[in-house]
Amino acid sequence: MEPLNVVAQLWERIEAHDWDGVATLIAEDAVIEWPVSGERIVGRANFIAVNSDDCYAYTDERQPVELLRILADGDLVVTEVEIPQDHVVYRAVSLWTVRDGEIVAAREYWTSPGQDPAPRWRAGHVEPLVAD
Repeated sequence: MEPLNVVAQLWERIEAHDWDGVATLIAEDAVIEWPVSGERIVGRANFIAVNSDDCYAYTDERQPVELLRILADGDLVVTEVEIPQDHVVYRAVSLWTVRDGEIVAAREYWTSPGQDPAPRWRAGHVEPLVAD
C-alpha cells in the first residue's frame, strides 16, 4: 500500500476508534515523537494505549478528525489534522515515515490554536491570523 494511503487510513481508523485497524498500520517497534510535550512513544502497543486511553477516556462520543492536508514524498507523509473537543480544538502537523505498508516513525506537533500568544513586540509587523 502506498505511504499516503497508509496514513490516510490511519486517521480514518483513529476517528472510528478502530484500534485493531490502527494496529495493522503501525510497526511493532515504531517510534512516535511529540516534541511539544517532550514525549516519545515506543512501540505499537504504547501508541494504541496512548491514543485509545489518553485522548478518549473521558468521552464516549467519537470526535471528528478533519484531515486538512496530506502530502507525500516517497516514504514521508505529512498531515495536518484538526480534532475539536468540547473544551478545545486540537491541531497536529505530523511527519510520518512509512516502509513496507507500515508506519515506522513519526514526529507530531500537537497544539491548540491560540495556545502560544504572540509577543507584543511583533504587533507592528504582523496581522492577526483568523482561524481556518
